[in-house]
Amino acid sequence: MEASAPQVPKKRGRKPKPKEDQQQQSAGPKMKEGKKAHQQSVDDKYTQWKSLVPVLYDWLANHNLVWPSLSCRWGPQLEQATYKNRQRLYLSEQTDGSVPNTLVIANCEVVKSRVAAAEHISQFNEEARSPFVKKYKTIIHPGEVNRIRELPQNSKIVATHTDSPDVLIWDVEAQPNRHAVLGATNSRPDLILTGHQDNAEFALAMCPIEPYVLSGGKDKSVVLWSIQDHITSSATDPATKSPGSGGSIIKKAGDGNDKATDGPSIRPRGIYRGHEDTVEDVAFCPSSAQEFCSVGDDSCLILWDARGGTNPAIKVEKAHNADLHCVDWNPHDDNLILTGSADTSVCMFDRRNLTSNGVGSPVYKFEGHKAAVLCVQWSPDKASVFGSSAEDGLFKHLGS
Repeated sequence: MEASAPQVPKKRGRKPKPKEDQQQQSAGPKMKEGKKAHQQSVDDKYTQWKSLVPVLYDWLANHNLVWPSLSCRWGPQLEQATYKNRQRLYLSEQTDGSVPNTLVIANCEVVKSRVAAAEHISQFNEEARSPFVKKYKTIIHPGEVNRIRELPQNSKIVATHTDSPDVLIWDVEAQPNRHAVLGATNSRPDLILTGHQDNAEFALAMCPIEPYVLSGGKDKSVVLWSIQDHITSSATDPATKSPGSGGSIIKKAGDGNDKATDGPSIRPRGIYRGHEDTVEDVAFCPSSAQEFCSVGDDSCLILWDARGGTNPAIKVEKAHNADLHCVDWNPHDDNLILTGSADTSVCMFDRRNLTSNGVGSPVYKFEGHKAAVLCVQWSPDKASVFGSSAEDGLFKHLGS
């Protein structure tokens, strides 16, 4: 399924270095011509992709949004049927201020392979609103939703990053449905995770083993929280909680650190310092709640082990030749880590080849992109497959 919007999505918010600004100004008309040629190339590729839609996909639904969405995540599967499944979908709406920013919970009907007719797939229209996507609930979010992550132990609990130091936790089933009209008050988060000293906008991860939350921000730190003591037993047993049954699976009892107007807040389990610039992304080791990694604008890849304190376990000083934007840990092989960078490359590291003195070279360097890489992700099904996307407008699928 593809969701599109008429507005141009916000960039990641990274300000160019002063040196780059000077280079762009000195380039003048040539720079403008280059941008125009690049846009034409992107448009041509999009037109080509659109013509191939009936050949590439068994089924495709296009749903036009009123506002751009900065983050989009699949939630739990709600129903299985003969010809289609019903799936929860989390997405955001970044507005121009005329109405509030929102976190949207939608239900999406996913048609199974070889069910949809080729004629239906070929009727691709950017302005269409798919009947397969239905808005279920709207949460009025305090600020832009830069990133959404769901709790693996119960994907009805999601965390969001906005342009603030806090991480917001939402029980999407218990939250009331709101109407995003001008002047509407913000929805109240079920939990607020405090600990950052500056804005934390993008780096956010949930642990697959325990209900832990990990974040990174402009304060150059990585912050770890445990929400184990703040969720009821039903949070780890989704079968005990039916949609719309009312009542939050997040405990409301305070610990003396509550914000009466905003929601209960909790302090971190640990704050980890080792980066010298903004932390752009974080990831947990798939088999350990105590091991995680982070990347940042200091070009470093850092591996952490909470059992050994708050200092880096391994720090690769020059993982790339520019800012690192993203990282992902292989869910099938604990030794393999992917990183993406503003130097347009994707690197694969084997942590067995890394040492504590900062020495380590990637197992392989992938150089297919022509602009900054913003996202890398391993396949959830195959250990040897991953995807990457970049500011060149391309998604690349690699592996065997």
